Amino acid sequence: MWKIVVGFIIFAAVAVYMLSKGGDIDMSGEKHGSMTFSEVISIAS
Repeated sequence: MWKIVVGFIIFAAVAVYMLSKGGDIDMSGEKHGSMTFSEVISIAS
């Protein structure tokens, strides 16, 4: 059981390190409301 916990901690540390070195990574989720539907249609056509 302790091996699973140690493995997860190591994996999490590597993941955080990779994300911090990755540059411009947006972790804030989806952006709702940045464009209206009519703007999307005008760009698409």
